[in-house]
Amino acid sequence: MGSNSSRIGDLPKNEYLKKLSGTESVSENDPFWNQLLSFSFPAPTSSTELKLLEEATVSVCRSLVVNNPRTGNLGALIKVFLSRTKELKLSAECQNHIFIWQTHNALFIICCLLKVFICEMSEEELQLHFTYEEKSPGSYSSDAEDLLEELLCCLMQLITDIPLLDITYEISVEAVSTMVVFLSCQLFHKEVLRQSISHKYLMRGRCLPYTSKLVKTLLYNFIRQEKPPPPGAHVLPQQSDGGGLLYGLASGVATGLWTVFTLGGVGSKAAATPELSSPLANQSLLLLLVLANLTDAADTPNPYRQAIMSFKNTQDSSPFPSSIPHAFQINFNSLYTALCEQQTSDQATLLLYTLLHQNSNVRTYMLARTDMENLVLPILEILYHVEERNSHHVYMALIILLILTEDDGFNRSIHEVILKNITWYSERVLTEISLGSLLILVVIRTIQYNMTRTRDKYLHTNCLAALANMSAQFRSLHQYAAQRIISLFSLLSKKHNKVLEQATQSLRGSLSSNDVPLPDYAQDLNVIEEVIRMMLEIINSCLTNSLHHNPNLVYALLYKRDLFEQFRTHPSFQDIMQNIDLVITFFSSRLLQAGAELSVERVLEIIKQGAVALPKDRLKLSRLLRHTRGAHIFENVYLNLQPCWLSVARQRCREQPHANGLTSLPDAFIGKTPVCPRMEKRFHIF
Repeated sequence: MGSNSSRIGDLPKNEYLKKLSGTESVSENDPFWNQLLSFSFPAPTSSTELKLLEEATVSVCRSLVVNNPRTGNLGALIKVFLSRTKELKLSAECQNHIFIWQTHNALFIICCLLKVFICEMSEEELQLHFTYEEKSPGSYSSDAEDLLEELLCCLMQLITDIPLLDITYEISVEAVSTMVVFLSCQLFHKEVLRQSISHKYLMRGRCLPYTSKLVKTLLYNFIRQEKPPPPGAHVLPQQSDGGGLLYGLASGVATGLWTVFTLGGVGSKAAATPELSSPLANQSLLLLLVLANLTDAADTPNPYRQAIMSFKNTQDSSPFPSSIPHAFQINFNSLYTALCEQQTSDQATLLLYTLLHQNSNVRTYMLARTDMENLVLPILEILYHVEERNSHHVYMALIILLILTEDDGFNRSIHEVILKNITWYSERVLTEISLGSLLILVVIRTIQYNMTRTRDKYLHTNCLAALANMSAQFRSLHQYAAQRIISLFSLLSKKHNKVLEQATQSLRGSLSSNDVPLPDYAQDLNVIEEVIRMMLEIINSCLTNSLHHNPNLVYALLYKRDLFEQFRTHPSFQDIMQNIDLVITFFSSRLLQAGAELSVERVLEIIKQGAVALPKDRLKLSRLLRHTRGAHIFENVYLNLQPCWLSVARQRCREQPHANGLTSLPDAFIGKTPVCPRMEKRFHIF
């Protein structure tokens, strides 16, 4: 590139790049490298400009792909970089700007070339490009086979050992980005890689001892959120607020990587890219997630995942078990604060999920915090703005709630935290509400949004599971939260009646034409009846375990008591309706005894008095199971696999017989009744 290159448009004609990619071998001791590495040009600030960079350098890169097996210039460039990094720490201490600038430029070129090489060739071919030795043309000596491993080890040392100063900030970002690009091999393979070069070098050999130190450094980079140095702090050209040139390239690679590794593909909506105040923190987080989600090698577990699973708080003085490798300590308070502040990005939410799911030390610490609202509120805001988020971000937020609601202490404590003036909740002014009631409101809103808009079969499952986990500890529910619980049940009831009516009409039509195939209303009704049963289980669990704590829910039940009448004799709900029917009957009789024209305050007072008077042994204990990350349904759902809608449809046909006088269902139709499908395939009718 040289000192004369200042624009991306000049790159295809640049004489230094032509020499690098040409047919002439260049020794690592040649003065050419000092000339090549003395370049600067403004960094691209958009995807369009990044594409222009790739287009401008594609001819140079492809020429190097062809000629490098004979010239070995890529290996020479890497050796130049490796030799410079040995003096990098001393140069940082001596404030040697020029030396650091040129080392940064060498790494920049390596990463750009590496990205093209990974896109253009197989891993075997890539490794050959890193093993060329000029002294034995056409052969690959064993002495050179560690060049790629040496580069990776050097990058790890650079990330972990070089002090983070203004003059080293950019090269630290590029080192992290280069590792992200190196790990992008998975993007070009449909199958899961278990024997890739990343497994070969990162999970064993010389790189393995750096595991815990690298993970710890990446976590602290995320925690500290160090901003780029101000203008004039270094000799490198000042980048935009979004980071350097290579940052833009590697950020896109990394975002795709962790999506593919952890969630199986691209979401329904692209994630909004917030303005990044710390490119180093963002790139470190992306690299950490990619490392953590690498698959285990055939004979070696992922050491980076092991490190994430086992690190402890700096205040924990207990010794690490000898069976836990790659363990280290980190400040949990700083980590918690950073996680609370950074939940606007889906990669930070994924880190939170990973830690809660895999590290029991972190999970225990977070559940013991007395300021859980700082963590829960950002998660609820993600769900509240579901239409603005990609599906992966919403899923992760829901699973985080599921993990948290597994803990009874969490479920109790969130009802003790009182919030004031939740500005982002726009459906209703909430001047004062408990965190638990707000959580219920947001989850119910997510369910209703899903029923009318996205119709995602998994959202219902996870939302209802979170409510089920909390239901036994519902305390002092806000009147609006109680209303929304009953309103959701009302909506489900209307859908049930609508589908049942469609089934009845379909049966009437089938009686006059035996050749017309019948729609599968049996499965649709079975699905919605199971969801209704889930809601009844949630209400029943609250009444059984905390009736006297929730007068507003009893009030809402009494106000909408006619809604439950149709389910009293329904064969699918008779058992679960016993408690609800008992509560409605008991409190209705007490209100009748109190007289007519009662005020809201008087009704609530009667309910509170009645809750004390109602014998607890009259309510049957709920069988609602605890829902975990991997368990999404109720035990009782599986107890009624055969759909019960046939008996209801028969009754409707008797009440409103068809003109031909037939009042029973055809036996052929009964024989086609399917058993209940698996829960993960159930929510297609909403």
